Amino acid sequence: MVEELNSVQVETPEVGDVVKGIVTKVEEKQVIVEIENCKYSGIIPISELSSLHVEKASDVISENDELELKVLKVEEEALVLSKRAVDAEKAWDELVRKFETKEVFHADVKDVVKGGLVVDLGVRGFIPASLVEAHFVEDFSEYMGKTLSLIVVELDKDKNRVILSHRAVIEKEQSEKKSELLDSIKVGSTIEGTVQRLTDFGAFVDIGGIDGLVHISQLSHQHIDKPSDVVQEGQKVSVKILAVDRDNERISLSIKETLPGPWANIKEKVQIGDVVDGVVKRLVSFGAFVEILPGVEGLVHISQISNKHIGTPHEVLDENEQVKVKVLDINESEQRISLSIRELEETTKASDEDVSHYQAQEDASSGFQLGEMIGDQLKKLK
Repeated sequence: MVEELNSVQVETPEVGDVVKGIVTKVEEKQVIVEIENCKYSGIIPISELSSLHVEKASDVISENDELELKVLKVEEEALVLSKRAVDAEKAWDELVRKFETKEVFHADVKDVVKGGLVVDLGVRGFIPASLVEAHFVEDFSEYMGKTLSLIVVELDKDKNRVILSHRAVIEKEQSEKKSELLDSIKVGSTIEGTVQRLTDFGAFVDIGGIDGLVHISQLSHQHIDKPSDVVQEGQKVSVKILAVDRDNERISLSIKETLPGPWANIKEKVQIGDVVDGVVKRLVSFGAFVEILPGVEGLVHISQISNKHIGTPHEVLDENEQVKVKVLDINESEQRISLSIRELEETTKASDEDVSHYQAQEDASSGFQLGEMIGDQLKKLK
């Protein structure tokens, strides 16, 4: 409807029209606006200011703000207007586009509610707790006011339903980063990583956005019962790339391969002729393997086990038995050490013979001869 007022056309908007107004007064529960070329002032109830709950109108509107508004009612002295309705119409068109293109956009968290987070997109957008992060979050209070990257995962205009996901953005970024990393790493290279978690069968190590597995057998040169014996969560480690399965995004790693082996500089640790303590690890038909240093085993050939003839090593040795051995030979390049138990027995036997010889000499020096002693006994019998 258009009226003439002092030669100026004055419009009377109708319900459903969209008009422009300038805020002239902000009250606690409503906002007053002046509509251009309109004889009525406009009132925006606080409930029509935003798609979200507003405590005070001044929280979202200031004087002199220029607004686009939808006419809800035409009363005798004022128009009842809605900013929320105009924002929603614009928002839905934009949301449909973003939903179809899977566009990533940013929004501030306006409220933390039971079950998730709320953002204002012109309409109320909801991020369920399960779609906030790729990991479990116990307390969402720290997300209030935080800006999140989001995509639209579900839309229903009739139900005013907008479901968003931050987790999907994170997982997409992680997937892209994994692909780049999988393409860049090379088998045989050594890189730095951080132990993320331990399992019974090994340790998972983050090598820059993707986890690789260090099997328990690749944690140490020595035998270990559990991964926590050698590494802890959060520990920085060097790892060697053993294998890469790009299709299944699996990486096999080794810490052991980055460490000096137990045979490194072995001749500085033990030398030919040394007598050392050892543990019988394995018994085989031709001898016994004895561990003399962590991860270093030497062979006691069956001929070097005992001075007595034996058919098998099992006759005189048991696995896990503590023994003393003498080092006969060291071949560092082939990682072989020859050991002997017999030579130590021969030393002991020689010592016994020396004692016997000494005692015989003592008997001789005393002036008593065996024949004399027997002769005396024969005389007594007669």
